[in-house]
Amino acid sequence: MPPLYILALGLLLLHTPRCSSSAPAGDTLTEGQVLAVGDKLVSTNGKFALGFFQPATTTISKSQNATSSSSSWYLGIWFNKIPVFTVVWVANREEPIAHSNINSTKLKFSSDGNLVIVTNRADAVTESLVWSTHIVNRTQASSINTTTSSAVVLLNSGNLALLTNSKVMLWQSFDYPTDIALSGAKLGWNKVTGFSRKFISKKSLIDMGLGSYSLELDTSGVAVLKRRNNPSVVYWHWASSKTSSLSVLPTLKTIIDLDPRTKGLMNPIYVDNEQEEYYMYTSPEESSSSLFVSLDISGQVKLNVWSQADQSWQTICAEPADACTPAATCGPFTVCNGNAQPSCDCMESFSQKSPQDWEFEDRTGGCIRKTPLHCSTSGNNKNMTSSTDIFHPISQVVLPYNPQSIDVATTQSKCEEACLSSCSCTAYSYNNSRCSVWHGELLSVNLNDGIDNNSKDALYLRLAAAAKFEKKKNQTNIRVVTVASIIGFGLLLMLVLLLLIWKNKFKPLYNNQGTGGGIIAFRYTDLVRATKNFSEKLGGGGFGSVYKGVLSDSTSIAVKRLDGARQGEKQFRAEVSSIGLIQHINIVKLIGFCCEGDHRLLVYEHMLNGSLDGHLFGKRNIAVAVLNWNTRYQIALGVAKGLSYLHQGCHKCIIHCDIKPGNILVDPSFVPKIADFGLAAFVGRDFSRVLTTFRGTAGYLAPEWLSGVAITPRIDVYGFGMVLLEIISGRRNSSLETSYNTSGSSSCQNVEYFPVQAISKLHSGDVKSLVDPQLHGDFNLEEAERVCKVACWCIQDNEFDRPPMVEVVRVLEGLQKIDMPPMPRLLAALMV
Repeated sequence: MPPLYILALGLLLLHTPRCSSSAPAGDTLTEGQVLAVGDKLVSTNGKFALGFFQPATTTISKSQNATSSSSSWYLGIWFNKIPVFTVVWVANREEPIAHSNINSTKLKFSSDGNLVIVTNRADAVTESLVWSTHIVNRTQASSINTTTSSAVVLLNSGNLALLTNSKVMLWQSFDYPTDIALSGAKLGWNKVTGFSRKFISKKSLIDMGLGSYSLELDTSGVAVLKRRNNPSVVYWHWASSKTSSLSVLPTLKTIIDLDPRTKGLMNPIYVDNEQEEYYMYTSPEESSSSLFVSLDISGQVKLNVWSQADQSWQTICAEPADACTPAATCGPFTVCNGNAQPSCDCMESFSQKSPQDWEFEDRTGGCIRKTPLHCSTSGNNKNMTSSTDIFHPISQVVLPYNPQSIDVATTQSKCEEACLSSCSCTAYSYNNSRCSVWHGELLSVNLNDGIDNNSKDALYLRLAAAAKFEKKKNQTNIRVVTVASIIGFGLLLMLVLLLLIWKNKFKPLYNNQGTGGGIIAFRYTDLVRATKNFSEKLGGGGFGSVYKGVLSDSTSIAVKRLDGARQGEKQFRAEVSSIGLIQHINIVKLIGFCCEGDHRLLVYEHMLNGSLDGHLFGKRNIAVAVLNWNTRYQIALGVAKGLSYLHQGCHKCIIHCDIKPGNILVDPSFVPKIADFGLAAFVGRDFSRVLTTFRGTAGYLAPEWLSGVAITPRIDVYGFGMVLLEIISGRRNSSLETSYNTSGSSSCQNVEYFPVQAISKLHSGDVKSLVDPQLHGDFNLEEAERVCKVACWCIQDNEFDRPPMVEVVRVLEGLQKIDMPPMPRLLAALMV
């Protein structure tokens, strides 16, 4: 018989219903019926299916150039109408069924009323239990009447429910989630029984077993992500109390609705009563869109939605945002780089322990040495070791877990000797006169390569000397092979550069072609000419001075010339990378830059009305008109919209880090524009290991700056709150206020710290007395109270109590109510 016919016959036999039992129909399996391979239950809405499946991935094996799949079988639920096979629940995660036994495997009801998976033993007569609902373990045995018929139903929500004929639910799959959270599934615990519902990642794309990470709710109401393996490590949490949980949910709903792909599809819920505490989300039943929340193999929680246009799942957001934040996500002896794709790579002179596992996203095995270490102990003295090993530095990294301090090693050379003296020592680090060594596997070594990278941490990896010599030999061979190519390419590149220089020599200084042209690279001599040799200074700061200039097409510009090669270079990179391509009405436009030799200059649109501080506080010998209330309110709203765009609207989150009136410019129509991004952090969506270096301006610094913890966008929220108070009062918040009289002389007067006054007056209902007296009572009291409430929420000590800027915008627009803020603990201390 031809092979093709044999294959067709085999498939026919595999999918033919068993004649020995009644096959299920529709969404229900009743007593006496059996679900075998090839059978399935389908929910009445057609959205979900239950059956036996074999995990397979569309990833093409590099070694075999074919699609790989698992040899194990599982019972599970999947999206029935999605062309990409996506499993949402698995019954027998830890008891996969061997391929050789699958034809004798079935799902049925046992004599005690449990739903079970059984398979025939070798004798083909007796049955072996693979999985069971084990109802008697969680309920009183008397509650199960074996004489009462039962049925299992696949509900439209994707929940598999075991019901009595009186519709009493005895068991449901939502109580035993895997790595997927569907609408209506709870994350939480029962306070009476202690039963916990948590999500656990799978091992790999083809292994449904329990993976390395779990998402659960602890008894304090905090949703935590943990690395399950020993030791258990909490690396991310969401909401720190019931109050913050309730305040975060509306914000989360707003963020979801801002994305057109998820608008109206999710409603997050938090419940805390006498019986249970849990999080979940609901979706409209009539919605045709498919989405789910998953705990990824790598330890990230992701919101996924199906794109009909692209015929693929799209990840809307992930927490934590940085792929390197989950503990040991890349396995031992690896380096994780959240900005790279893929993010995991082996350390120097190491290779993947199992390339096939890595191919299916299981990196728990990590990497292994290519060349063993050369280390031995003395026969006469077990404390003496002999080693020819060397150390390879890995610079600017987050150091691995479980360091051991060596206090007697007071220099780097002694620290290195301490590591070499033990054959189990694999690395050392010497920072801040402190020696740390590691024994065994190195876990969670992450690159620390943000813009504000002042980290001096370096990890010295122990390698065999032979590994270094082998690398040099390979490098020499590569050089010999490629030297001719490099010379030829170099000559070609020189020719191209000469052509470009000749072309640019006749290129006009400023070609105004609209926003499509991007930012412009200016020549230094052109900017010298445009600013009349930097003759008209507009202002200055810690990084340099700003000069007025005019381009050849009469465009008025402000040129910031950065001082100091190292310090200025950092600010230059920060500003160009953060706002170079941003187009927003409330963010100052960067027209171009100059980078020639040691010259670092930034060219901005010029704001004729200067900065907000000049209009609020006045300047020496300069008479400015008092800003009316409507202008102040529109400035506050404009700045809020600009910050909201930086935090949520950009492809990657930008934290400004220095929000104050001096960094808010106003155009001729008094439209505010956020400026001076020299301290900005271009950080993506990761807020767990971003910046710990002190920066910003005193008086606008959030408390977390002082504690040295990693910061989030909520530091901008704090600074914005301080700015709001100054907009309300028309004076600086600081206790020492300097005012200028008409003669130009200054006088200093000690006054009470204004934020303390503001929240006290707000609680007592006397907001009117806080408003700038220069307005002479001409303001909207309702708007003033709204601004004051927002300001006092923004300056809360706990960053989780501060609203995100997207919520601030809604409140200031009058689209969302806001409660009375509590007194911040730090401000309360000042009142004592």
